[in-house]
Amino acid sequence: MPANTPSDPAKLNGYLLGNSLIAALGGLLFGFDTAVISGTTDALKAVYDLDDNLLGFTVASALIGTILGALFASRPADAIGRRGTLAWLGVFYFVSAAGCAFAWDWWSFIFFRFLGGLAVGGASVVSPLYTAEISPASWRGRMVAVTQFNVVLGILLAYLSNWMIGRLQLGGTEWRWMFGVEAFPALVFFLLVFRTPQSPRWLVAKGRLDEARAVIARCGTDGGGVDEEIREIQRSLDLEHHSLRERFYSRRYLKPILLAVALAAFNQLSGINAVLYYTPSIFKMAGAGMDSAMLQSVIVGATMFVFTIAAMLVIDRVGRRRLMLLGSIGYILGLAGAAYAFYAHVEGPLLLCSLLVFIAAHGFGQGAVIWVFISEIFPNRVRARGQALGSFTHWAMNAAISWTFPLIAAQAGWMAFAFYALCMAGQLVWVVFIMPETKGVSLEKIQEKLGIE
Repeated sequence: MPANTPSDPAKLNGYLLGNSLIAALGGLLFGFDTAVISGTTDALKAVYDLDDNLLGFTVASALIGTILGALFASRPADAIGRRGTLAWLGVFYFVSAAGCAFAWDWWSFIFFRFLGGLAVGGASVVSPLYTAEISPASWRGRMVAVTQFNVVLGILLAYLSNWMIGRLQLGGTEWRWMFGVEAFPALVFFLLVFRTPQSPRWLVAKGRLDEARAVIARCGTDGGGVDEEIREIQRSLDLEHHSLRERFYSRRYLKPILLAVALAAFNQLSGINAVLYYTPSIFKMAGAGMDSAMLQSVIVGATMFVFTIAAMLVIDRVGRRRLMLLGSIGYILGLAGAAYAFYAHVEGPLLLCSLLVFIAAHGFGQGAVIWVFISEIFPNRVRARGQALGSFTHWAMNAAISWTFPLIAAQAGWMAFAFYALCMAGQLVWVVFIMPETKGVSLEKIQEKLGIE
């Protein structure tokens, strides 16, 4: 396609989809790494003689890595590019998976989980950031949602893998196999990343305009010419009056900062990752046997998978706010039902149905929206740092929730779910009165819409 020719904004091309899928493999590993520990908690507790507090720390050790990975990922993403950073994340995923499988003591296991956490935190920043920057506005929601789709697919694959390995009766090495299988997709991800182009917006910021034109020409524009999009990106960067290294925490960026922090905090205050990390344990608390608890975990993962696909199909048509509204209502209903099930000791089918409503609400609402929305609301010149802030908030809250959940659940499981339900009532109010809509608007126009110079 010639450099000045408008592309069809309604048409998805294979080049854009292929690159989005490769970047989203970082999300698949993110999901797998996040959920795989759910099938190993009993074994880890026995092998390393852990009490509830140490078990919570063991689970949270990866999350400490994700916090640091999210906090610092913007620096290599801006320095060596989104693609180079993704390649290094693939290395971290591989070493972490192999290291956990062959861990020789608790401290070595904690180190390799921490290393995997760095990869997860970095991927939560760079994968959606990269995809948002190569996608036209008309497809951006769906393309970035591919990352979330792969996160959910990774979660489902982790649950399936744990269940299948559990049925092989491998004895004392079972938990090691559960961690080790992640090394194979990590290697595939590392090799495929080198087939993707650099982000055109990063290339423009580095003055490599001809390379940026070539990428935009192949990925598509929002209806104007390629040169027109280049000029719009340059105006957004406005490096004569701004610097790529200018102060991020300033009044100029206050609005997107508050939006990103609020959305990321609410995501974890739903309790979603506490449920994902401890799904088998939750069902065992409700009286299920180990094999049944593992199978019910697969059902939970499959439910999120289906509703994430549904959200992907409509996110660019119905918008981000409407999905968040529906998801918030579903959260409240599902969490309230789970709290009542534990409080009244009528867990069984009521608990499973309540958790499925909760998981469906997450897949269709927050889960589909969070990485799309955060990747959209910051200007080009600070987008990597904005994405890092959102991811940092997400993972810091995740660590706090996941560390405290076993302690609260050991006292009274209903209290944890009741607290999460109350937080989701707060999210509903935030969505109704504060959250802006970003569907169908170019990244540069969103900057104008939020009143950022």
